[in-house]
Amino acid sequence: MEKLLNEQIIDQIKQTFAQMKEPVQMLFFGSRENCDYCAEAQQLLEELAAIDEKLGLSIYDLQDNADVAAQFNVDKAPGIVIAAKDGDQIIDFGIQYSGVPSGHEFGVLINDILLVSGRDSGLSESVREFLKHLEKPLHLQVFVTPT
Repeated sequence: MEKLLNEQIIDQIKQTFAQMKEPVQMLFFGSRENCDYCAEAQQLLEELAAIDEKLGLSIYDLQDNADVAAQFNVDKAPGIVIAAKDGDQIIDFGIQYSGVPSGHEFGVLINDILLVSGRDSGLSESVREFLKHLEKPLHLQVFVTPT
């Protein structure tokens, strides 16, 4: 199978991943049924995980591993969760992708991996204070369409 990431891109990612502080675990949820882009998404994550030892990958089937999918609120395939890893514990920060993170989303994926590795959102102190005072849960989703 032809690689998705060429050597030049891999070298750039290696340089970026040198900034990683703590381990990150990517969780991939695919499906054998009606999943047009599962193979490509899984291959992309496998190629990324091979770049740095601080980046791990777990592969699940959305139906066969419905309990794990429910634990991470994944209901679409391909689904990707970017989580922190602390020993054997996986800590969900709520960063999730549905579909293949390609194009501009690929850069966002790399940035999300770095954010989780640093265990800090990068939010200013004033935003953190504002968020502390939210009285109801907030569900934020960003939808992207290729153009």
